[in-house]
Amino acid sequence: MPRGGGAGHLSLTNAGAPEQSRIGVIVRHLRLVSSQPPQVTMDQACLEAFQRELDYVFRTLRRFGVGPSELEDLAQDVFLALRRSWAEYDQDRPLRPYLFGIAFRIASAHQRKRSREVALGIVEVDDTNPGPDDALAAKQARALVLAALDRIPLPRRAVLVMHDIDGVAMGAVASALSIPLFTAYSRLRKARRELEAAVRRLLREAGGR
Repeated sequence: MPRGGGAGHLSLTNAGAPEQSRIGVIVRHLRLVSSQPPQVTMDQACLEAFQRELDYVFRTLRRFGVGPSELEDLAQDVFLALRRSWAEYDQDRPLRPYLFGIAFRIASAHQRKRSREVALGIVEVDDTNPGPDDALAAKQARALVLAALDRIPLPRRAVLVMHDIDGVAMGAVASALSIPLFTAYSRLRKARRELEAAVRRLLREAGGR
């Protein structure tokens, strides 16, 4: 359920909204909360970086099993975490692995909270903004991959998504997730096997309907 409003709430609207709409509310938020010129400058740099990677943040959260109705709140959490740590971020390094690590920690905490509150349910498939008929097969394939990813435990899923889907080098994966390189490789191997098995299982289940 979306969180309520208030002075500290940052609404990104929904994941299917135009990017300018989502970014516009962030700009207004920063204008409200930033009062000192040095902080304004820092906030502006953080905002511009986040703006460039906003779609990536939404894609990453979806791959972590975050449903469409929850994307707005968790993307807000990613932005606020980035803003809090912006002074410590080494801007000579790529931003995506850093954002991925933030998104992973936030999605992990969210998953733990949900596991205490509700039983495991089916994967939500985002039906907003349907594409043309010739994109149906791609949409179905994307839904299949999301459903298969949802069956892989999040720590292994994170390594698989970051390396095999986003193309991040394994050293950067291990660094972003704060795990030893050997552990990262071990998780990747197991996650690949789990993904293959999950896809086969989902195809069999679909064929049996």
